[in-house]
This record gives sequence, structure tokens and C-alpha cells, in this order.
Amino acid sequence: MKKLLFQLDTDTHPSVFDTVVAYDGGADHVIGHANVTPDNVTPLVEGTIFTRAPKEKKNTAIFVGGSDMIAGEKLFKAVQKNFFYDFRVSIMLDSNGSNTTAAAAVAKLLSSGEIKGKKAVVLAGTGPVGQRAAIMLAKEGASSVTVSSRQMSRAEEACAGMKDSFDVDIIPAEAADCDARAKLIEDAQIVIATGAAGIELLKVEHWENNSNIELMADANATPPIGIGGTDMMDKGEDRNGKIVWGAIGFGTLKLALHRACIEKLFDSNDQLFDAEEIFSLAKTMA
Repeated sequence: MKKLLFQLDTDTHPSVFDTVVAYDGGADHVIGHANVTPDNVTPLVEGTIFTRAPKEKKNTAIFVGGSDMIAGEKLFKAVQKNFFYDFRVSIMLDSNGSNTTAAAAVAKLLSSGEIKGKKAVVLAGTGPVGQRAAIMLAKEGASSVTVSSRQMSRAEEACAGMKDSFDVDIIPAEAADCDARAKLIEDAQIVIATGAAGIELLKVEHWENNSNIELMADANATPPIGIGGTDMMDKGEDRNGKIVWGAIGFGTLKLALHRACIEKLFDSNDQLFDAEEIFSLAKTMA
């Protein structure tokens, strides 16, 4: 029986990246559908749940992707609304790689030091990766987690959304430039940068002499990277007394994690991989 993965993408074209990783994760065939929305997804889901016998349904799975995590979340929920009794298949959400990227970054930090009881700051954290990372840090027992944005309104909106969806208390903060971000991390032990590609959020002089900082991670691999004075290839490097993980450094785990999740989708027809489940797996692999 062939393992079929239906890639439901919210964008105009199904992600080539996600397709390649799906094959590497063990799918025999990947069938991509573009421009999928909650309004048009039902026939696609019905095709996955009504075609194979109960014991064979595990060989069909759904991956929800695309560049827009908000659209992906809505589609992820819409897919599940079509499931009933044992008429369901396993499903994974990883729009823009947000879940696997955040899970890999936080898991590597967790493998390098203590998160529980520590103060964490996620710089430029209102995007999908930053929000997911903030939630994971909070769930791991950080004493406080702050998410910054250049605009307080965006930070407040993101934190309110995380509270509503995940019941975590995240502190919003406005930090419009490097100096403001340096001030924000003065008493932090954990710093994660999740800004847009090619945007430097901190210069080396803003963190190198900060004795409070213990762990740092930067999700940006496009020069200039988010945290100046670090390297995208850093794999738990000691830089000025801080353990640093770069985007490529923890990216190896991100790819392995993505493949592992795809593989597990075919273990049974009731697997569900969202942020929490993906992070749990990441911690065992870090």
C-alpha cells in the first residue's frame, strides 16, 4: 500500500521545499493542491477519509502548509472538522516552517542550558516563528517571556493572540532600534532573534559584555543576520560566555524534525502534529 501525502497549501503554488522534505520523510507520493481554503477543502478531505479501509487509512496523511501561518491555522482546523469516528487521517501543520523552526531552536537551547526560571526575550517575535518560540519557552517554565516589535500595537496583538490560543502570558514590548533592543535584553538570560531576513536586530556591542545572557539563538540565515557577532553556522558555540545557536546550526535539527514528523504521520490515522506535538518530538531529537 503506497503512502500518500496530500499537501494542502494556502499559496498559489505548493511549496517545493515541503514537497522535497515529504519525500525524504518517507512518503511514496506527494500530491500538492494550491489555493486551498476552509471553504474549498471539504472535497479534498473527503477523498482522503472515504477511500481506504480502516486498517489502511494510516497510509494516507495530510500536510497543511503555505507562507501564511494564520491562513494555515484556519485551514488546519477546517480539515479536522470533516473528521468523524474513525473517518480521519493524520495531519501536520507547518506553514512557512514555523513550527519545526521554532521547535528546533528552543529544543537546542534546552539541550544547552536551563530555561525554567529564566527570563527570555524574543526579538522581532510577532511573526509565526517568534510566537511559536515564545509559547514554547513559556511552556518550558521561563519566569517571563517578552516579545518585541517595532510597534507596541503589534506586540500587544500578538501577545493577546497567544493568550487566547495557548493560555500563556507573554509580555509585549516596543523596541524600534538596536539600542532599544539592547536595553530590553539587559537582564535577560535567554535571547532569540526571529526577525525578517537580512535585518540586524542587535550589534555585537549590544550583547557581548552582558553578563546576564546565557543562551542565544538567531533564526535568520540571510546576511546581515539578526544578532551581530554570531554566525549562522554556530552550533552551541561559546561566544563571550554565551552559548549561541545560528540558523544553520539548529537548521539541521529542523530538517530532521520535519522528516521525522512526516514519517510518524503514517504510523496510524489519528496523528496530529501542531506546535506542541512537534516540540515534544524535537526535545527527544535535540
